[in-house]
Amino acid sequence: MRNRRQELLLGAVGVLLALGVCEAVGRAGLVRRSYLPPASEVLARAVELAGDPVFLDGLGATVRAWALGLGLACAIAVPLGLLLGSVPVVDEAVRAIVEFLRPLPSVALIPLVSLLLGSGTETKVALITYASVWPILFNTVYGLGETDPLAKDTLRAFGFGRLSVLLRVELPATAPFIAAGVRISAAIALVLAVATEILAGFGEGLGIFIAQSGLATDGSRDVLAGVVWAGALGLVINSALVWGERWLFPWTAEHRGMR
Repeated sequence: MRNRRQELLLGAVGVLLALGVCEAVGRAGLVRRSYLPPASEVLARAVELAGDPVFLDGLGATVRAWALGLGLACAIAVPLGLLLGSVPVVDEAVRAIVEFLRPLPSVALIPLVSLLLGSGTETKVALITYASVWPILFNTVYGLGETDPLAKDTLRAFGFGRLSVLLRVELPATAPFIAAGVRISAAIALVLAVATEILAGFGEGLGIFIAQSGLATDGSRDVLAGVVWAGALGLVINSALVWGERWLFPWTAEHRGMR
């Protein structure tokens, strides 16, 4: 508990210091105020946006695309990771394809996916899913490899079949690794959701608000306010997932004694 309080205190100090530096730079005139307004003005605009129904609708569209893309990524990556981690022949057969696809940047696929799926939410969801699959997939495969072989051998000695060993030993042991992969993918999914909206320039969402504000005269304050919302959203999502991991898997070395 003491460590958590210390973490929160240090985090708050870090945020205050960063805001103080931004405020000082904005007011010192080192950069034109229209390009870099003081942090207080940006935060005031960000708070003001909380009462703007149009902005909130766009924010909701981004969150929906994020949730759908991340959910699909989990639905694909976890079963596929269990299959690859359990059946070496399948792993060897698809390894070259996986290693070919994994480095491809999702943003480079925006034109192709837009042509195939149009300019709706489907494009965002497809790109988010593609980018989010990899951390969950590889964490699942890695987690299976870390399962205690003695526990598996014990169940096999008592006559349990392959599926029973997977469900009773391997899947529970792999769950913390899967959760860590989901947390990593959640951040990637949010980046992709906002970046796709900014680069594609269609539909509605937080990225569209940032892109349109960037084209407006003296729109830097709105751009930065949108960035503050994106950062706050990422912070809330990460905090919720970390809390969920601590609550579900308190025995892991990372979270032991912190619940």
